[in-house]
Amino acid sequence: MSRIGKNPVTIPSGVTVEVTGNVVTVKGKLGELSQEIDSVDVKVEEGQVVLERPSEAKDHKAKHGLYRSLINNMVVGVSEGFTKELELVGVGYRASNQGQKLDLALGFSHNIVLDVAPEVKVETISEKGKNPIVKLTSHDKQLVGQIAAKIRGFRKPEPYKGKGIKFVGEQLRRKAGKSA
Repeated sequence: MSRIGKNPVTIPSGVTVEVTGNVVTVKGKLGELSQEIDSVDVKVEEGQVVLERPSEAKDHKAKHGLYRSLINNMVVGVSEGFTKELELVGVGYRASNQGQKLDLALGFSHNIVLDVAPEVKVETISEKGKNPIVKLTSHDKQLVGQIAAKIRGFRKPEPYKGKGIKFVGEQLRRKAGKSA
């Protein structure tokens, strides 16, 4: 039995969960998310979402915990939201934003300008003597992670000096340089 799939998802106040056919829609103060679900039965009862699988088939077992996690992420997203912070480590690395346009100076010949999805709120923090930080906030966990991974992919942290774009709190594996 899936340990994650067995746990019910508690619905906080101010959040509504509707199941229409095989689509689960979650509405809250921060927005609305929907997810198509197959091979698992979803029931909303007494302020909880319960997922049950129809059989012990391998496909049903595999998707039981997955859909429970996706529904939980939707519920947490519309009630609290998700935040990812990226730190730009390197001399001359800068970040600025105007609305949904993120402008990154990462040591290339031209700046990288990225149009961020309208569901994600972008904020850049630049303090003197500290590395610039790009803060992404949204109700959609998958979208925030995808955009953060795309930004990190422009200049991944290298193992010798640690220059590049890293998540705040990320531990980098460092290597020793040439020994004389």
